[in-house]
Amino acid sequence: MRNTIAVMNTKGGVGKSTLVLALAETLSAKFAKNVLIIDSDAQASVSLMLLSAGNLHRLQLEGMTIVDLLVANVLKDEPADWPRFVVAGVSDVEESRSVFLIPSDMQLTLFEREVTRTQQLGKLRTSVGELLGHVRGMFDIVLVDCPPGLSVLTESWLREVDFLISPIKPDHVSAYALEVLGHFKGLNPELGFAENLGVLINLKEVLSPEDAEHQRLLTENAANRCFAQAVPRTSALQHASHFAPTERSYATKYPGDSASAMHAVCQELLDRLAAANT
Repeated sequence: MRNTIAVMNTKGGVGKSTLVLALAETLSAKFAKNVLIIDSDAQASVSLMLLSAGNLHRLQLEGMTIVDLLVANVLKDEPADWPRFVVAGVSDVEESRSVFLIPSDMQLTLFEREVTRTQQLGKLRTSVGELLGHVRGMFDIVLVDCPPGLSVLTESWLREVDFLISPIKPDHVSAYALEVLGHFKGLNPELGFAENLGVLINLKEVLSPEDAEHQRLLTENAANRCFAQAVPRTSALQHASHFAPTERSYATKYPGDSASAMHAVCQELLDRLAAANT
């Protein structure tokens, strides 16, 4: 089954990592899915949303991040036992016990620099493809949290994953970022590229006429395949990024409209995956 999804926009500030978190926790709590998050952002934002800072730092010191896995495979030409890098029991939501994580580290930028310097881009892509090949059969859904921009690692994910979701704020700059990504996709079609699962409008101000107009324009472009449900800007979703030291219920973390929106988005995501796999 094709179930690996890169979550990426060339522009930052679109709420990407918080959205990845909410998708994973909702898919786990409300749809009983086993979800793996691969944190491919050097800022390790989603890792810090799923783990305490102390636990993340310990894993980084112990060499148990995506950086260490890729360094072994690509730079040292050593087989890496990928399950060792998967952290279970992440998330502070009681019902989201089936969220798993391969955490990140700021050393990721140094790894990418070394890959470029030693001209091992092909080897990097092979390593990424092999990892995805392993996890496809182990998890219901795999979400790769990619950083803004088009780094060598992000390009590898975009060419090896099955699908792409593009979070976007309903504004002109974010919309233009989609055009940049589309141009990049067209540069080397022979190299392959993720299938567009859809553009997901995020951080929408519910009472803003400007946001509503941008949403209309984005939705009218059939190539975007916009999700029917936009994710509203709510205080609950903004605060979801703060890891809680004690577990809380899903309803506490995602109350009211936040839960309704995420449930609708996840249902549509699953429906689109099912349709794409028939």
